[in-house]
Amino acid sequence: MNLKNKVILITGGGSGIGLEAAKQFLALGNSVIITGRNQSKLEAVKKQYPEITIIQSDASQEKDAIALYEKVSEMGGIDILYNNAGVGVAPLNLGIADTRHLEGAVYEMEVNYFGIIRLNNLFMEMLKSRQEAAIINTTSILSIVPSVLEATYSASKTALAFYTKSLRSHLQAIHSSVKVFELLPPLVDTDMVADRQDKKISTQQLVKGLILGIKKDVETIKVGDTKVISILNRIAPKTAYNIINAKKEYIKLK
Repeated sequence: MNLKNKVILITGGGSGIGLEAAKQFLALGNSVIITGRNQSKLEAVKKQYPEITIIQSDASQEKDAIALYEKVSEMGGIDILYNNAGVGVAPLNLGIADTRHLEGAVYEMEVNYFGIIRLNNLFMEMLKSRQEAAIINTTSILSIVPSVLEATYSASKTALAFYTKSLRSHLQAIHSSVKVFELLPPLVDTDMVADRQDKKISTQQLVKGLILGIKKDVETIKVGDTKVISILNRIAPKTAYNIINAKKEYIKLK
């Protein structure tokens, strides 16, 4: 896919992976729109990169999604929708019978899964009208092998991974030109996991892998350790599981 002179909308673009993607897409000669809940973060990005358009929008809210679509339509539309926004709720205890545990799971699904379907549905006809268009969904290494401490986050990303594959097949079946890419990051050095000591890759490395994959039309883009875990999970799933959960000694795969 050609990555020049495109209009790209990136959700969750105020920091982390989204901001790095905005910078690298901009450097390739594209127009970039970013969204996020935190207006001050968006304004800080705008101050540093005046070329970037900012729109405050909460990925968990239907009304925000509709307002976002209307604003983007007024601006002339987009060629690429990058569903980058995602949340992970820290585990409150090791048990499942907890009201807050359920609330966290609902929030993760609302942002990581339902919010993406909502935006895809809103923007689909716009994307179909473009000569070359794409949807990018960010899943996770945990959609391949779950983390016991991030069980509901893993589940939300697994749901998104299955949806992404199905969406791609449906669009191909109707001969749509809209491409669907899935990005599977390993642990990435962002604010969300700043307190973790596990091996991480930089946002720069991840986005470089994403861009390379898109240019080569690689539908499922695996970066860093995700490649190894994907292969290992097929030939030795218990080993892959125990690697992902290496520091979680209270549980072992039986």
